[in-house]
Amino acid sequence: MSDTPALLRMPQVLRATGLNRTRLYSLQRTGQFPRAVKISQRAVAWSSAEVEAWIAARIAERDGAGK
Repeated sequence: MSDTPALLRMPQVLRATGLNRTRLYSLQRTGQFPRAVKISQRAVAWSSAEVEAWIAARIAERDGAGK
């Protein structure tokens, strides 16, 4: 990925994380998933860097749990 952070729309986030829409918003509400960025009056997106960091943390959590 380039050095410039990108904004991901909902379908991209769902594909990348394997979450469904309801679970994503539930995790976001409890502070366990990055908050969306309002990009227009009716549209939101997520920072690709923050989503990637969230995914990396899940993998690190898994790898550290077995030790």
